[in-house]
Amino acid sequence: MNRRSIYQLFLSIAFSFFILCAVAQSPHPTLEIEPYYDLAFTQAERDSLLQGLRDYQRSIQALHQYPLQNHIPMSLWFDPVPAGFKKETLQKPIDWGLPKNVALPANKEELAFYPVYKLAVLIKSKKISSVELTQLYLNRIKKYGDTLQCVVSILEERALAQARKADEEIAKGKYRGPLHGIPYGIKDLLAVEGTSTTWGAEPYADQQLNTTATVVKKLDEAGAILIVKLSMGALALGDIWFGGVTKNPWNLKQGSSGSSAGSASATVAGLVAFSIGTETLGSIVSPSTRCGASGLRPTYGTVSRHGAMALSWSMDKIGPICRSAFDAALVYKVIHGEDALDKSATTSAFNYSAKTDIKKLKVGYLKSLFEASYPGKENDQKALEVIKSLGIELVELELPASIPVAAIRLMLTAEAAAAFDELTRSNKDSLLSNQLRWAWPNTFRTARFIPAVEYINASRLRQQLIEEYHKVTKDFDVIISPSFGGTQLLTTNLTGHPCVVVPNGFNNTGSPTSISFLGKLYGEAAPLLVARAFQEATEWEDKQPPFFQPKK
Repeated sequence: MNRRSIYQLFLSIAFSFFILCAVAQSPHPTLEIEPYYDLAFTQAERDSLLQGLRDYQRSIQALHQYPLQNHIPMSLWFDPVPAGFKKETLQKPIDWGLPKNVALPANKEELAFYPVYKLAVLIKSKKISSVELTQLYLNRIKKYGDTLQCVVSILEERALAQARKADEEIAKGKYRGPLHGIPYGIKDLLAVEGTSTTWGAEPYADQQLNTTATVVKKLDEAGAILIVKLSMGALALGDIWFGGVTKNPWNLKQGSSGSSAGSASATVAGLVAFSIGTETLGSIVSPSTRCGASGLRPTYGTVSRHGAMALSWSMDKIGPICRSAFDAALVYKVIHGEDALDKSATTSAFNYSAKTDIKKLKVGYLKSLFEASYPGKENDQKALEVIKSLGIELVELELPASIPVAAIRLMLTAEAAAAFDELTRSNKDSLLSNQLRWAWPNTFRTARFIPAVEYINASRLRQQLIEEYHKVTKDFDVIISPSFGGTQLLTTNLTGHPCVVVPNGFNNTGSPTSISFLGKLYGEAAPLLVARAFQEATEWEDKQPPFFQPKK
C-alpha cells in the first residue's frame, strides 16, 4: 500500500488534517498518528487494521453518494433533562402586568424605540395603527440599514398586507394579544417561503427554501408583522457576512458581534420592535451584550427549529432579542411549544406572573466568577447591589469544576462539519469571505477528523455535566453570572439551560456591557421576572444610540 493510499485511507476515517500533513512526509505514518490519538498498536495489530479500514472507507464513500440536505436531522435526539427531573406542565393564567395607559409621543418617530409592551397598549387602544408603525420601521430600515449593514431583504409588500389585516381585525374587536400589529425582523437563517434565505454566506446567497419556519408561522398567528430578514455571521459565526460587517449601533467602527448580528443591531437602533435570533454558543448573548439588547436564550427544545438552518442539532436554540426582558417574555410566550415538524420541540409551562414576589425566589450568584478580574466587573458589582436593593437575598454558588467542559465543545464542531459536509467536500467553502484560522471553513475541515468514538465519549461526559450541574443548581430559581465568566456560557449551552442577558452599563469605549440571569430547565419565567425588576430599577434598556435617535 503506497503512501498516497494510506493518506486517503486515514482521511476517510477522520484522522487529523495536521497529522496527515506530517504523514505525507513520513515513511511510518501510523507512528505519527497513534500518539496524537493516545493509541499504541503493534505492527501485527496495524496489519490487521487495514482490511477493516478499507471497509469503513467504502461505507464512507457510500454515505457521500447520498445527498443529505441541511434540514435532515440526526436520528439521535439530545435531551437536557437530568435523572429524576420533572418539568412543570400545568399552564396557569398569565398576568403580564401591562401598563393601563400609554401616551402617544408628540414626535411619532420616538415610537421606534418604544418597547413592545408599550406599543401593544397603543395598538390595542387604537392610538396608533399597525400600518403607521410598520411604515415608520420600514422607513428607518431604508434609511439606516446600509449604515449598519444589517439588512438582507425587506419584506415590504408582505408586511404592509399583514399590517392592514391586523388593523382590520383590531377594528372588529378580534385582538390576538400583545404582539398583534407589532413589526419585527428575523435572523436570515429562518426560512420564509417566497424569499431568499441566505444563511449570511456566499454559496447560499440566492437560496430559496420551500417552507416557512414554525417560529414565523406562530408569530403570524399572533398577528405580529414580519418586515425584514436581518444579517447573520456567515453560517452562524460572528458578524461577517457576504454583505459586509454588521455594525454596533453605539460604535459604527465596531462589529455588532454575532452570530445574531443583525437582530441585535437592528433592534437597538430602532429598525424593528423586536427580532428573532438563535444561539448555539453565545449567538444571542454576545450580540445582545455588544449592542445593548435584552435577549432570551430559552431552554433547549422549547422553541421549534423547523425551517431554521442547522448548525448543531444538539445545541441550536431560537430566542427573542428585544429592548427589555419584559418584551422577551411576551415574544417567548408566542414562539415556545411543541411542533410535529421538530422532534426536539417539547411542551412546557410558562407560568409568568407580574404579581410574583421575587423576594421569595431562591437566587444564587457565581461568587468566584464575580470576584475574578475581567472587563465589566465594576458594572456587574453595581448590578448585584441593585438586585440586593430589591430585597433579593443572594446565595453564593459555584459551578462544577471537575469536568473538562472545553473538551465537550468538539460535539459542536463535529455536528457543524456534518451539517456542512457537502460544502466542504465540494470546495465551495472557499467562497466564504472569512477564511481566518478560526472561521467555519477551517473549523469544518478540521472537525472532519474527530473520531466517532471521541464524539460519543464527549456526549457521555456531557451527560455527566448535566447531572452535576443539576445537583449543584436544582434548588435555585435564578442564578446570576457575568455573561462571559469562566466556562459558564459554554456549560449552560451544553446543559441546555435558559439565560436572560440584559444591559447593565457601558465600558470605557462607550459600548454596552451586560449581566446574565440563568434559570432552571423550562424555568424561563423566573429569570425574566428578576431581569424585569432589575430593569425597572435601572435605566440601561432605555438608552438609545445617539446616531439613530429621532431628530428633535
